[in-house]
Amino acid sequence: MLPLVALVGRPNVGKSTLFNALTRTRDALVHDEPGVTRDRNYGICRLDEARPFVLVDTGGIAADEAGLAGATARQSRAAAEEADLVLFVVDGREGPSALDDEILRWLRKASRPTLLVVNKSDGIDVRAALAEFSRYGFSDVLAVSSAHRQGVDELVDEVLARVPEVGATETLDDDPDRVRIAFVGRPNVGKSTLVNRILGEERMIASDVPGTTRDSIAVDLERDGRKYRLIDTAGLRRKARVEEAVEKFSIVKTLQAIEQCQVAVIMLDANEGVTDQDASVLGAVLDAGRALVVAVNKWDGQSDYQREQTEALLSRKLSFVQWAEAVRISAKHGSGLRELFKAIHRAHASATKVLGTAEVTKALEIAYETNPPPVVRGHVPKLRYAHAGGDNPPTIIVHGTRLRMLPDSYKRYLENFFRKRFKLVGTPVRFVFKEGENPYKDKKNVLTERQAARKKRLIRHVKRRG
Repeated sequence: MLPLVALVGRPNVGKSTLFNALTRTRDALVHDEPGVTRDRNYGICRLDEARPFVLVDTGGIAADEAGLAGATARQSRAAAEEADLVLFVVDGREGPSALDDEILRWLRKASRPTLLVVNKSDGIDVRAALAEFSRYGFSDVLAVSSAHRQGVDELVDEVLARVPEVGATETLDDDPDRVRIAFVGRPNVGKSTLVNRILGEERMIASDVPGTTRDSIAVDLERDGRKYRLIDTAGLRRKARVEEAVEKFSIVKTLQAIEQCQVAVIMLDANEGVTDQDASVLGAVLDAGRALVVAVNKWDGQSDYQREQTEALLSRKLSFVQWAEAVRISAKHGSGLRELFKAIHRAHASATKVLGTAEVTKALEIAYETNPPPVVRGHVPKLRYAHAGGDNPPTIIVHGTRLRMLPDSYKRYLENFFRKRFKLVGTPVRFVFKEGENPYKDKKNVLTERQAARKKRLIRHVKRRG
């Protein structure tokens, strides 16, 4: 277990920028707007390769204890309480504030080991800035500029001198056996509520306010002997409705999470059916080629008649992804979670299934003999052999001639045939068609004297008979 260090402070003091500087990533969403970070975001600082430690970025603690501000403050306090060391980040340009004083009082009341970090110290009188914070009574105060990476190495040395060799916090690992699951959907369909229900704790901020989640937050979980990485993402909307710069960055984070996951769980609201926004989210998952499970949330609140109508709507609107399993759940009450994980397991197994060249070619031969491709412009495309081209999604490379003439209907037939034969559920199947080159394409057939004489005799013979 690695030691845990928490970044705590009021909004807009540069905690996320410092997090990115220490972890050498761009995992934390950074913007000039206060309150961008809301959930806890974990990363690993490896600037000292011999002694890495876990870093947790938290949302700014504001004076308001109601609504999203209060939920963000609770997440920050929870991170501080489990940390081996708290980095109390303040703004060197603005100086001490009443909110800084209140946060410090809470940290001392909680008896957490704390180090004062004066951020944004570039371009100012550092001594004067440190003197302003001397009334806080810290023996050691570090001045840094996270945006310009000034003082970061000194900060790491000070942190390592204060944290234990071994911490008590489990961290995100690189175990390839973990099933990476991204929960995606439009805003306010219950993604964070579902992740909290699976984890059994309020790990994500769940609110009725659309757009509550802004970052993509990953959490490791072990359930029934299997390991998972759950990724809660920000809600996706159509580009025409995205105006705020922060939301644009959130969308980029969500699209990255879709690319990095193995199974995408798209959540739908049973009360609203499949909307245009849901279709745009489905498009993002299909473009990435990820395994897909449809989770229809808020199912418990519907009457029998409403459920019949919803079933009919889902069947009609999701006809283009009939291969994806749809599970009815209630994120609030936890019903349907066992069925959801069974569907995730089937989709993951199908997406990562290894197909041998012999069995793929045999399946192609059977498909070809059962239903040959149609004649196009007097010629019939020939499918010679096939082999696997990768997984997640399963990719089949087909070699042959005149494959450009294959109609889309026949390509869909091949996809359905392979899906049924290899029992591929919950994953798209991609086909790549490669035509073999004609070895005599650029060669001119030059006749020998004997062949030329024989050709003339044949021509004379044909003319006489005509």
